Amino acid sequence: MDMPPRFHPNPDLKLMDQVREVLRYYNYALKTEQAYCQWILRYIRFYGGNTHPADLGAGDVEHFLSHLVSDRKVSAATQKQVLNALVFLYHKVLDIRVDDKIAPVRSKRKQRSAHRIMREAIRDYVEKEEAKEQFAQEALASGNSYNRTGKHLTGAEVREWLQTWGTDNEVGISEYHK
Repeated sequence: MDMPPRFHPNPDLKLMDQVREVLRYYNYALKTEQAYCQWILRYIRFYGGNTHPADLGAGDVEHFLSHLVSDRKVSAATQKQVLNALVFLYHKVLDIRVDDKIAPVRSKRKQRSAHRIMREAIRDYVEKEEAKEQFAQEALASGNSYNRTGKHLTGAEVREWLQTWGTDNEVGISEYHK
């Protein structure tokens, strides 16, 4: 399969316009274009916003990626996306090879065993079932209280009270009535 010919962006355009031009030439998805542009801008801003990426190198890319992992706590997938965006910038837009020289601190993926996943799923299920049972018990107790006293609140009264709950003009709950 033939590779598309090497595309050189218009040098008269601003850097981000060149990035978009190259992304569109290679038919990258719109969401990919948006993500790559966002990460490239963050990379430039990380170094003060005045330094052109052509004046930065592989060490700077590595430092930025390591910063994202150690200080910003990004996931491995996010770090890989940022790396791809910056390699794209250097290789396809600026025509500078940096991908062989980058060795950032890698984000660690959480490894969860099948046993742990199953335990979490069971715990979640039990918590939901207990919440349902608690709700049923409270509804039964309310019903028994109504049967004994005949007093109740309407749904509209409860909603009116809840709408003011936690605001400056909070009203007290209505008295139970027959």
